[in-house]
Amino acid sequence: MREVDFRAAARRVLLVALVAFVPSLVVADTFTISDIRLQGLQRVSAGTVFNLLPVNVGDRIDERSTRQLMRMLFSSGYFDDIRMARDDGVLVITVKERPAIESIEIDGNKAIKTEALMDGLSQQGLREGEIFKQATLERVGLELERQYVSQGRYGASIDTNIEELPRNRVAISIKIEEGKSSGIRHINVVGNEDFTEEQLLDQFELQHPSLLSFYRNDDKYSREKFTGDLEKLESYYKDRGYVAFNIESTQVSITPDRSQVYITVNVDEGDVYTVRDVGLIGELGDLEPEALRSLFVVEAGQTFSQARVTATEEFITTALGNAGFTFATASGVPRINEDGSVDVEFFVDAGKRAYVRRISFSGNRVTQDEVMRREMRQMEAGWASTAQIDLSKVRLERLGYFGTVDVETPQVPGTDDQIDVNFTVEEQPSGSISATLGYAQGTGLILGANYQQNNVFGTGNQLGIGVSVSDYQKSASFNYFNPYYTLDGISRGFNVFVRRLDFDERNIARFSTDAAGLGVNFGFPIGETQRINFGLQAEYTEILEGRFPAREIQDYLRENGADALNFKANFSWSSSTLNRGLFPTRGTAQQISLEVAVPGSDTEFYKLIYNGERYFPLWGDWTLRLRTELGYADTYGDLDIPFYEHFFSGGFGSVRGFESSTLGPRSTNPDVDINGNPLPRAFFDPDGDPFGGNLLTEFSAELIFPLPFVDDTRQFRSVFFVDAGNVFSTNCRSYSRNCFDFDADELRYAFGFGVTWLTGLGPMTFSIAKPFNDGEFDETESFQFELGRTF
Repeated sequence: MREVDFRAAARRVLLVALVAFVPSLVVADTFTISDIRLQGLQRVSAGTVFNLLPVNVGDRIDERSTRQLMRMLFSSGYFDDIRMARDDGVLVITVKERPAIESIEIDGNKAIKTEALMDGLSQQGLREGEIFKQATLERVGLELERQYVSQGRYGASIDTNIEELPRNRVAISIKIEEGKSSGIRHINVVGNEDFTEEQLLDQFELQHPSLLSFYRNDDKYSREKFTGDLEKLESYYKDRGYVAFNIESTQVSITPDRSQVYITVNVDEGDVYTVRDVGLIGELGDLEPEALRSLFVVEAGQTFSQARVTATEEFITTALGNAGFTFATASGVPRINEDGSVDVEFFVDAGKRAYVRRISFSGNRVTQDEVMRREMRQMEAGWASTAQIDLSKVRLERLGYFGTVDVETPQVPGTDDQIDVNFTVEEQPSGSISATLGYAQGTGLILGANYQQNNVFGTGNQLGIGVSVSDYQKSASFNYFNPYYTLDGISRGFNVFVRRLDFDERNIARFSTDAAGLGVNFGFPIGETQRINFGLQAEYTEILEGRFPAREIQDYLRENGADALNFKANFSWSSSTLNRGLFPTRGTAQQISLEVAVPGSDTEFYKLIYNGERYFPLWGDWTLRLRTELGYADTYGDLDIPFYEHFFSGGFGSVRGFESSTLGPRSTNPDVDINGNPLPRAFFDPDGDPFGGNLLTEFSAELIFPLPFVDDTRQFRSVFFVDAGNVFSTNCRSYSRNCFDFDADELRYAFGFGVTWLTGLGPMTFSIAKPFNDGEFDETESFQFELGRTF
């Protein structure tokens, strides 16, 4: 093993000198080349060498041209030694190849990931299997040191060692001593008169040391952060009318032990200017000047603001981009007048209208190209529209199949009016195949086998087959949904199910139902973000009384019977502008649905439900989410609403902090059994069981925030939440308990913290909640966990 130094470089210089000044090492006589013979090649092909040589068989060669040949071969970087000789008319070239890189090991790096360092080395030509070049390694070592210095790590050092291996190979070892980031001792702004230093430093990312610096890490010097802070300082002044503001100089002083830095920024504030006139000149394509002027947010009489100028530039280029002028530019230039005013002139160059040559996709290992292409709103051969390309990207994100979607629009080489649109996606789990052994609060032990896939074989279709056995539910189901049953976006789905539900296991009154049904539904797009759906389902339900059924159940069965065959018609309207299918961070989603047991069914009822949610981006990765669900059910005939169609509230997806389905009206314990015999009170919970109602109100506010120390925030969602809601009844029987019509004072509230983790088995969610106005009959539950549900 030998340490990298300048000896190898010196040896190469000496060799070149020998080539130049010792003619005995090269061919001295002039002769005509009858053949060229290569000796010593191992990895470098003969064809590569012949391509480097500017001479061929039949050419004449002399001492001068021989030296030129050697210089050319040395400049290729492939060889450590080159000798040329003559064998009659044969030019003999003997080479010694430089060693190949067998391995590269990096140790000691923490601030910069090994993958990033390896990528950088590879871009410089240092990777396993490549020819080793000493100069490249030395250059890379210096560049790494500069990178660490730019992060404020002035004590960083890079040591490189090379181990020679058999068969002309080397192993490279890079030892990094990162050192500690230099802390900020003091930041001083000089020359400010209209703003205090405190006001200016509030704009900086770099800060003086504080109690929270250990978490924010804002007291560690970084050249990149400092450059960004200078830009923020300039923007702060220019957004407040200081057109001529200038940062005259900056000084960064380092203490002798390199542990701390002093920063000084010298500024010249200048005067405040008011806008006198706003102009528009240049090539506007086929857009009218007034159409672009209507986009201006800079107006005469305003205090000059660079932010308004930049916004106007963006509005202009976006409008031109939507009209196909993809390469359009707009620049707002302020011109200072002697009277203390400023004129702003917008120079526009629309350029040529650009057309899309090709749309391509990469990264989709499962999802078929056709599934992605049908979401495109930008067409090939059509003019390029920034809005249509962005909308196409959003539609891909809303599918829920991809964790990230990126788009690039490079110009086609050799043209000035064509672009390619290249989408790069990263797929994420969209389903699972599993045998289930689990537990969920509210349903108990779960055994099952399920296949649920939202992107079956990459076709974009949804398929679900499942068998589930738990204390609450025993079921078998099959469902299929094709979102593009027709090319114009009409969807079709159908489902078949058989199930038994024991409501007593979900804290609901003592009864169970056996049900079987099948249904079909269709959906029609009525815009980019809206759909209407309708469907029909036939469902047979048989009610099985518990051992001691509640009085409400006894009365219903006596008046309406124990079984029912219903034909349910479903109508819904939905709208979604959410930016992603999973874990959205902005946009709105709404749905209004109506379910009606059509005439001819054994029951006569309808249910109207509204669901809505909206996301408000706050700052960084922090987002506010508001959610509401409202439901109302009633009868349109003489029969009662089936009690098993009631709304229930409490638990996940509802009001967290309360046990599942426990809010609202309670059942009334029976006085006698089915034979008329009196029943002891000890058989029953004196508060009765949850019975549900026909009026549902739920509201929720969530503050979404990033989990500390988690890099991939798209796999996790953490929230602080406040939930409110309850179930009411407009048809309370005279003996019903805890039954009342809507009353805002009866809403239940809870607050808490929750996390959802997107795993390969599905979303895994838990929450900790505290109710703060639970009523006499409410059942609370602080910790809740469930697999397969998101917030």
